[in-house]
Amino acid sequence: MRTLQAELLQGRALYREVVLGKLAHARESVWIATANVKAMFVEQGGQFAPVLDLFDALAARGVALRLLHAELPSRPFRAAFDSHERLVRGGLDLKVCPRVHFKTVVVDQAWAYVGSANLTGAGLGAKGEDTRNFELGFVTEDFDVIDRVTALYESVWSGAECRSCRLRSICPDPILPASLREAKKRGPEGIQLGKARRLRR
Repeated sequence: MRTLQAELLQGRALYREVVLGKLAHARESVWIATANVKAMFVEQGGQFAPVLDLFDALAARGVALRLLHAELPSRPFRAAFDSHERLVRGGLDLKVCPRVHFKTVVVDQAWAYVGSANLTGAGLGAKGEDTRNFELGFVTEDFDVIDRVTALYESVWSGAECRSCRLRSICPDPILPASLREAKKRGPEGIQLGKARRLRR
């Protein structure tokens, strides 16, 4: 047991702090893990715009964006994604793993949100207090927490967890190839770090 410096947030405070306060001002990287992905709106320049507009602006500044998700993103999200050429070309890397249920946003490897809210309007989006989900989460700059969160994230993202996964048969896009022959073609340990998964139509 040790003392942890963190702030517990709920409701709209999550949107204000996680999305507007930190994610929107990322300088180097943003790693997001979520079970569900839906089209959501955020405030930009005095008006509300799709979160993918924000991602596009971050990608234009050279921020590396990762989105790890469990389910196929909603149809509106996929349509909005298709309209952003920079993101389609690799500005937003996506990987799917049906076992992902943790929700986190890690900004610049120096700040992290860990909680219950998904990347949806009712979760981390700009919905009003009377329509959004009841969510809790904490934010921190604690290096040990960030190290543990990023270690789990990288383990899933790299495909390291695929080898022993017993849900592989229902996975829509396994990160680690099934055959040793295919694995050898993909390099050491059969793992491709940072390989983007394209959204399936």
